[in-house]
Amino acid sequence: MAQAQTNLRVDGITVEFPGVKALDGVSFSARGGEVHALMGENGAGKSTLLKVLSGVNRVTAGQLWIDDEAVVFANAREALASGVAIIYQELTLSPNLSVAENLLLGQLPAHRGFIDRRQLRERAMTILEDLGEGGIHPSTKVRELSIGQQQMIEIGRALLRDARIIAFDEPTSSLSVQEIRHLKRIVARLRDEGRVVLYVTHRMEEVFEMCDAVTVFRDGRHIRTHDTLEGVDNDLIVSEMVGRDIADVYGYRPRQQGEVLMRLEGIEGRGVRAPVSLEIHRGEVLGLFGLVGAGRSELMRLVCGAERASGGRVIFDGEARRFASAGQAIRAGIAMCPEDRKSQGIFPVASVSDNLNVSCRRFFRRWGIFRNARRETENTRHYIRQLSIKTPGPKTPIANLSGGNQQKVILSRWLAEQIELFVMDEPTRGIDVGARRDIYSLLYDLAEQGKSVLVISSDLAEVSSICDRIGVMRDGELVDVVPRDQATPERLLGLALPA
Repeated sequence: MAQAQTNLRVDGITVEFPGVKALDGVSFSARGGEVHALMGENGAGKSTLLKVLSGVNRVTAGQLWIDDEAVVFANAREALASGVAIIYQELTLSPNLSVAENLLLGQLPAHRGFIDRRQLRERAMTILEDLGEGGIHPSTKVRELSIGQQQMIEIGRALLRDARIIAFDEPTSSLSVQEIRHLKRIVARLRDEGRVVLYVTHRMEEVFEMCDAVTVFRDGRHIRTHDTLEGVDNDLIVSEMVGRDIADVYGYRPRQQGEVLMRLEGIEGRGVRAPVSLEIHRGEVLGLFGLVGAGRSELMRLVCGAERASGGRVIFDGEARRFASAGQAIRAGIAMCPEDRKSQGIFPVASVSDNLNVSCRRFFRRWGIFRNARRETENTRHYIRQLSIKTPGPKTPIANLSGGNQQKVILSRWLAEQIELFVMDEPTRGIDVGARRDIYSLLYDLAEQGKSVLVISSDLAEVSSICDRIGVMRDGELVDVVPRDQATPERLLGLALPA
């Protein structure tokens, strides 16, 4: 364990890529024994800085200092050897290896040239118990663990290498309530041990609950460091992040609603243990709230054809439907933006244009056969302008875009189709406050055009602020549908919690 307090100093760090200055002369300090939040919109430079710390990105100018010693890392191995560990939002574990093998990868105990399995298990069990995860068996495959448990394995790996600086990148974005509480206890312990804890988050409540200091980034520049949160509030940080005041991030816009577009009648299937009946009107933003595992996403997968329903039926636009595939649902006018953008929503190695046109390019084919690249590029440029997508151009790999801009590309994909119902699963997860407002505005625009929007979210403030009605799910059952004017956070959470 770390014995002495460590200090980190970032001095004039600049990182440039072709045509882009990702960091521009950033300077700030973080002390051991504190949790230091890094705040900023997507693309502000937070992730670039973490990659500098981990040896992934090379600096164009400037210097990193750890305990008054200048350091330069050529790769992640060198950074870890110097006591720097990054716990990324997309975890870096090997899913087919055991917990013990992941924990001690690179320093497996050996005896006579072979792995010492007994010592491997014992060392793994010691660190698991130290993390409060003694219920995990060292031989369990990592792929069998929850996201929260996998995150603990990443932290354990950092502790085994006596990391003095530990950075978390959006660590609570996919965790249950219980897992978040456990993570908060671990972060507090790391702080008390004198380590530097850097904490990247978009959740403002976590900053004030967990952090001791905050540094704000905007457009690759250091805006301000608050060495204490005394006298600092939500509005101040938001205004520093976006360069302007945001009186209402959610910007709710009431509107006239039309006839029922979709009615669910007794839908049930995998993850939905009680038949669900629900309806959504044209022009409505309907919320679906619940804790992790409540069955919200599972219900919509049944509706959208991603899973086969075992019972019930969908009445869509006056016609009884049962979709055998997502493609059938899309052609009927239902599209889903999935919770996990990176693995289910985008093709990360493909361009913005390819991602946007993957479904609608059939409309642009020459003589119905040949791909029309010019029309696809025109279509992409149209939506880049319409949705203010921040990208160097249509041919830019979508993986280079921020989460908010990737979400806009996915939305553009369906805007180019003849979609009547937009199902948005955690639409703003991992997205900064400025991009959130853009996404909400787009959803209101769709509703005002007579489309229907269904928002699946575990964010209480989000569903109670942007939705006209909120359906609450618990243990695979729809327990109530609450009108907006009665949807207090206390009522919604009370319905969602186990009885």
